[in-house]
Amino acid sequence: MRLSNNLIYQQNIGNVLEKQQMVMDAQQRVNTQKKFLGASEDPSAFTTAQLLTDRIQMNEQHQKNAVLLNARLTTEESVLNNINDTLFRVEMLTIQAGNGAHNEIDRQSIASELKEIQKSMLNLMNAQSEDGRYIFSGYQDSTQTYLYNPNTEKYEYQGDQGSHSMPLAENVTIGSSDNGFEVFENVDARLDVISYTGAASSTATGTVYVENQDEFDLFHKANFDRSPSAPVGANTYNVVITPPVSNIASSTYEIMHNGVPLVPAVTGDLDGETIQFNGLKIDIPSNQTGQFDFELEAPGKENILNTIEQLIIGLEDETLDNDQYRQYLADALVQVKNSSEQISFTQSRLGGRLNALERVTDSNEALDINNKASKSDLVEVDIAEAISDLTKHETALQASHATFGRLANLTLLDYI
Repeated sequence: MRLSNNLIYQQNIGNVLEKQQMVMDAQQRVNTQKKFLGASEDPSAFTTAQLLTDRIQMNEQHQKNAVLLNARLTTEESVLNNINDTLFRVEMLTIQAGNGAHNEIDRQSIASELKEIQKSMLNLMNAQSEDGRYIFSGYQDSTQTYLYNPNTEKYEYQGDQGSHSMPLAENVTIGSSDNGFEVFENVDARLDVISYTGAASSTATGTVYVENQDEFDLFHKANFDRSPSAPVGANTYNVVITPPVSNIASSTYEIMHNGVPLVPAVTGDLDGETIQFNGLKIDIPSNQTGQFDFELEAPGKENILNTIEQLIIGLEDETLDNDQYRQYLADALVQVKNSSEQISFTQSRLGGRLNALERVTDSNEALDINNKASKSDLVEVDIAEAISDLTKHETALQASHATFGRLANLTLLDYI
């Protein structure tokens, strides 16, 4: 009888403890809202949930990157808009400076405004992001983008040709900056001749200026030899003068390329009239002999700060004749136009990145919702079902307690 009572007692104790554990587990599921209390309950689901957790955390970092990237690109966009507006004002002032009715006082006034514009432009090109980084300095974004070099008397780029980017999704990165080399330095300077008074090899005096820029640009691009192995004089043209055969006739000229006649030949009378040649106007006094040489200038680049600087110099130089003065204006107009086009090109690319950012952000948000839903289905408990299970286990525990209590009070007389 003692053995039977002990066995019954142990069985009921075990039953009560089991029911208590079930209640505790059910309570923990309700409190944590987790379907599994340990990986051993469902290793496959637990592993998949961990992978989803990693993806969710990575996606959260990508979303933070997207916020930061949007701020940087928006700041750059605003700066570029301001620069383009400023360039438009420079263009208007340059056109205004070409008004023949303006006197020296008018030119000085324009130069004064351009100096203030130049300061403003320098500040914009040295713009910084919200975290104090120089937007246009490339990888050297702790270095000020532009500085004035008193030795060269030029504004010089201090950054590099790198551009930052940010990861926004798996295998997706978007550029977060544009370097000043591409935006401001990679701007074509006006095509021109090396010297308006001719090459040092000239034996005759004269002047040569670009009069029709579009026509000269076509000629220059088609004929300039930029090869490092080009022979000496490859870009030199000669106006060869032939004296008259009598006192009545005038001298004649023929234009040659490094001593070689052009095909078809370009000839005419040297009678004091301007010689027109592929957008150039060449003036040689009729009493000259020998030849007047001029050289095509190599294509170059120039940033807008130095363009404005040269324009100011031209406006303030009272010794320039009209042709010389017009060359300063021509330089400015062409280079302001080219700078504006380069800015617009950069803005177009930047707008494309902003559009891509918006699409990736939308995709990330949808992915985040899906990942969280999948993880929830795997590991998060249905709270209504969990409460129902808890109630069921509590009821079972109460029943076990009641049964155990009755059995524990049984005596031998209860069996008679």
